[in-house]
Amino acid sequence: MSFLWPELLWFLLVLPVLVALYILALRRKKKIALKYASLSLVKDALGAGNRIRRHIPPAVLLASIGLLLVAVGRPVAVLTLPTQQETIILAMDVSGSMRARDVEPNRLVAAQNAARAFVNEQPRYTRIGVVEFAATASLVQPPTLSREDVIAAIDRFQLQRGTATGSGILVALATLFPDGGFDVSTAIYGREAERKGAPLDAPPKKEKEKADVKPVPPGSYTSAAIILLSDGQRTTGPDPIEAAKRAAERGVRIFTVGIGTVDGEVIGFEGWSFRARLDEETLRAVANITQAEYFYAGNALDLKKVYQSLNARIVLQTKETEITAMFAAAGAALAVVAAFLSLLWFNRIL
Repeated sequence: MSFLWPELLWFLLVLPVLVALYILALRRKKKIALKYASLSLVKDALGAGNRIRRHIPPAVLLASIGLLLVAVGRPVAVLTLPTQQETIILAMDVSGSMRARDVEPNRLVAAQNAARAFVNEQPRYTRIGVVEFAATASLVQPPTLSREDVIAAIDRFQLQRGTATGSGILVALATLFPDGGFDVSTAIYGREAERKGAPLDAPPKKEKEKADVKPVPPGSYTSAAIILLSDGQRTTGPDPIEAAKRAAERGVRIFTVGIGTVDGEVIGFEGWSFRARLDEETLRAVANITQAEYFYAGNALDLKKVYQSLNARIVLQTKETEITAMFAAAGAALAVVAAFLSLLWFNRIL
């Protein structure tokens, strides 16, 4: 055990002073008592039991003061305590098609508004991370309890070329299972990434990974979920359906939110012109494979259903924790006990 304010522990020197004052007070009382009766009469009147009991309340009070003085030093200890843990990964589409205005004011802003509303509704113990994807995908905010950091990451989105929906799912999965052996770089860029020396998140052993993972029922992992906000039109990267199957093997649900309209809109982006349509079929399939739900951007506020379907996972976490409150509470409790015993035995408070 250590202390944040160890210099204040000098106050513990008050304890021997209080003991000395108590002994002096007892001797003074004894001298006064001897003026009116012989020592033998005093001992007979008190009895052995009473002589011991009269010291118990002061001793308890002294222990109470000691605990309170230790609390002043703000003690810290390494404890293993149960804690609630929920994790939600927001996988956000930042492809060029998200600039379409078939959803006002445009698809990207609609997705950002839905994400902000969802983040602000979550309880304080829910960790939220953010993954952005276009031609590739990246984790722009690791799971955190800070709502300000999550919203800041959402506000920093910049439109890019391409839509790799499957990459977004795989990066979100790798975030939830950092030790799960997900070969993210190879999955996104293909085996060419290995020859070019691109950094890999895990050894390229996809076949071994598949053999080592014991599939669980889809939707059974209730401590975490992925929310995918996209227009759904994949143009590059892994197949989102296959990525969803890997999520289902882990029991992770992927709630999808469609941004845009089925007819879409013709837009231009960096010299390209194309019609951006909402691919609801793919988004629905991803949600269905993982035993989740599909939402349309028009009712994206119903994302609160995502949280309602989560159950907090109780995990044991070992960390350095301040235990000042424990010492203060114990000191206060002993003070109450000392006063109670004094009233019970001697009809006075100490």
